[in-house]
Amino acid sequence: MKELRVEDALLYLDQVKMEFGDRPHIYNEFLDIMKTFKTQQIDTPGVIRRVSNLFQGNRRLVLGFNTFLPEGYKIELPADGEGPPVAVFRAPGSTVTHVLNGPTITTT
Repeated sequence: MKELRVEDALLYLDQVKMEFGDRPHIYNEFLDIMKTFKTQQIDTPGVIRRVSNLFQGNRRLVLGFNTFLPEGYKIELPADGEGPPVAVFRAPGSTVTHVLNGPTITTT
């Protein structure tokens, strides 16, 4: 896993809190998701799916979540802003792209 700087994590948490200041239940749900992920009760694709759904429509927060993902995982959004977030998983020698809530596309 890439090294996560405490400053980056705190900055992201502040961004989430400010964005949803009028809806604290969303911020609290994000904290619950992160606790569940940290204790390995959900896997990386699961945390990507849950956070992307929670922050749906907020490109900055969805893409900012990449800070917390292990090496080899990345969330990408369609350039036109339409369509679901895409979680990219890289295996040695190939790129496997999973569209959240959609089909898996494998390229080599």
